[in-house]
Amino acid sequence: MSKDIYAHIRSNPKFDELVRKRHRFAVVLSVIVLVIFYGFIMQVAFFPEVIGRSIGSGKLTYGVVAGFSQFAFFLLLTWLYVRRANTEFDRINEELIDEAIAGGQA
Repeated sequence: MSKDIYAHIRSNPKFDELVRKRHRFAVVLSVIVLVIFYGFIMQVAFFPEVIGRSIGSGKLTYGVVAGFSQFAFFLLLTWLYVRRANTEFDRINEELIDEAIAGGQA
């Protein structure tokens, strides 16, 4: 891309919208991940009797289930981010590039 096209993209209000939306979404997902991860760690540290309790009469504990549930939940959050990035964010990005190319040719 030429410098003119890049300058046109940077000055477009849609660029600021894209940056704001991506940043806000990334911060929300990051906070969710940190709360879940550190919540689990705090539960292990301060309430080991709860996390170490067996489920039923077997050897499986609530801590093991909670730990594996984190992986599933984090995978879900990753899927949500990729889905939104491939739809909304990519659409805005393509609009920016198309407008910049059209504006650079005028």
